[in-house]
Amino acid sequence: MAIINVTPDSFSDGGRHMNVDAALAHALKAVEEGAVILDIGGESTRPGAEPVTPLEEQRRILPVIEALANSADCLISVDTYRAETAMLALEAGAHIVNDVYGLRHDPAMTTVVAETGAGLIMMHTGRGREAEKLADVIDDQRFFFSRQMEVAAKGGIDRDRIILDPGFGFAKDRDEDFSLMARFEELTSLDMPLLVGTSRKRFIGFTTGRDQADQRDVGTAATTAMLRLAGACLFRVHNVAVNRDALHMADAVLQARGADTETDN
Repeated sequence: MAIINVTPDSFSDGGRHMNVDAALAHALKAVEEGAVILDIGGESTRPGAEPVTPLEEQRRILPVIEALANSADCLISVDTYRAETAMLALEAGAHIVNDVYGLRHDPAMTTVVAETGAGLIMMHTGRGREAEKLADVIDDQRFFFSRQMEVAAKGGIDRDRIILDPGFGFAKDRDEDFSLMARFEELTSLDMPLLVGTSRKRFIGFTTGRDQADQRDVGTAATTAMLRLAGACLFRVHNVAVNRDALHMADAVLQARGADTETDN
């Protein structure tokens, strides 16, 4: 999944793809490099970012989604937590709603996803929660997702249209991010497809000493390979090519594991 930020202030690539032509060129290059989903966002979710109005968000992303729907042979997701924006994006040609609040911000989002038959990426976040998060990072993930899966089911969203995102870097400190990585395989007990979005995050920069976000692609690729081996199946990234290579290597190891298992049996 390639990140296409149509924003002036995203932490890594803000301002680079603000017009339709630039965003379209970047998206088509990502498809050439191996992206199968393009994730279009019109509001930065970095810590401290200023929120934008729904109209501004829509002004930024809808022309890009329309252009991609007519020219790109891939799935399109819209990175939004607003039901109105999600509906307009789906009408413009998007297939998936990527909700960083996991159906906790806009009650109408559940209805939009259910009635349109769209896919849903449901992200774990501690932002805006009534209850304090549980001390154990995996227990908190299970608690959050069990509750939000119930919300989705009651709202008419089929389970097989949902992907879970544990939300690296969202309302989590560095230790929590690393604990989540170290114990990621435990999340496979949820029996749901898992997306990860570690790309260029601060905890990678802290560990590698890379202060500039766009210098963190190698560190990102390392997390991609590790998390693939731990059970993740979808990767939201800025640099498609380098992460694609990392996935080829991880998948070769997984294939060898399977061959070894077959031989042992």
